[in-house]
Amino acid sequence: MPPAEFFVRLQHGITGGFAPPTPSALYTLAQSSGAPSLAITAAVREDGTPSLADAAPKALTPDSTTAALVDELHGILKTIPTESPPGSEDIYGLDTSIAWGSDDLEWYNGGPAGCGGGSSMVKASEEDKRKFKRAVEIVNELVGKAQ
Repeated sequence: MPPAEFFVRLQHGITGGFAPPTPSALYTLAQSSGAPSLAITAAVREDGTPSLADAAPKALTPDSTTAALVDELHGILKTIPTESPPGSEDIYGLDTSIAWGSDDLEWYNGGPAGCGGGSSMVKASEEDKRKFKRAVEIVNELVGKAQ
């Protein structure tokens, strides 16, 4: 059973270096206790443009499939590591970060300003990388289902 309240933020484009990263997409999902739907925003940067477009608000009415996907995402994030120190290295190699917040779990990779270089003391195993890729797929699927 997924938490009654949670927040998810996914950003494609987290690796930088001398210059900060240039995100190609930013998605947020928020569920408030008692809210009739999952609030979703999606902001995408078109190729050749310097910044993300304005976020388009969407909603997704929860059903058993949505609940199962959120529960799977929550379960995955409880089991995989984040880089240390935060923002040091994209340990999953997908140039993507996920942030999750709920009563029972606060999890984020990629640091608040993306990954700027350096090495992480924590490395992701191949199994961790597979799970993280699945987590990204889940968020993308939920955003795609929203109207």
